[in-house]
Amino acid sequence: MRLDINLATRPYEDARQFWLRWGTGLAVLGIVTLALLAVTASGWYNARLDRRKISDLKAQIAERDRERANAEGVLAQPQNRAIRDKSQYLNFLIARKAFSWTKAFEDLEKVMPARLHLVSIKPELNDDNQLAIKMVVGGDSSEHAIELLRRMETSTRFRQAAITQQSQQTGQPNGDTMKVEITALYAPTTDGSTR
Repeated sequence: MRLDINLATRPYEDARQFWLRWGTGLAVLGIVTLALLAVTASGWYNARLDRRKISDLKAQIAERDRERANAEGVLAQPQNRAIRDKSQYLNFLIARKAFSWTKAFEDLEKVMPARLHLVSIKPELNDDNQLAIKMVVGGDSSEHAIELLRRMETSTRFRQAAITQQSQQTGQPNGDTMKVEITALYAPTTDGSTR
């Protein structure tokens, strides 16, 4: 058997080595591409399921809104206004009666910093039927009131705490030089836990 090899015009190439290196790289790239396609298809399928759930929930919300509008329409009729007003008043009394002064003072005691004390507190329902409290605290500096605000923000019982009014006091017998009015939404526990 005779081999004609002219190394001067056609250099020797190791094709097997070339295909091993590049073939392995292409195979790995193909596997990674397939994995990414599988992840993309799975994400697309899950997003499709989520969109379907969202549309179902939106339809349920729309149905509840229609039912509520119908119920409010019935209650707004002249012959039902007296009953509506009475039920709103009774619901207000029940919500007010459900407010536990003891629990509120326990929760405030946990967040109240030293050298600051509660002067007055007033619970009331806001427009969204959430329990809001307005309180006035007294102390010797506004930094303590700001510390109270920070502690209320990290508490699980108080939300949207804000200082609404601040005033300097002089000649107070208890030594208060500052009075601060704070409002916050209050979320007492109903399970009896004291976290």
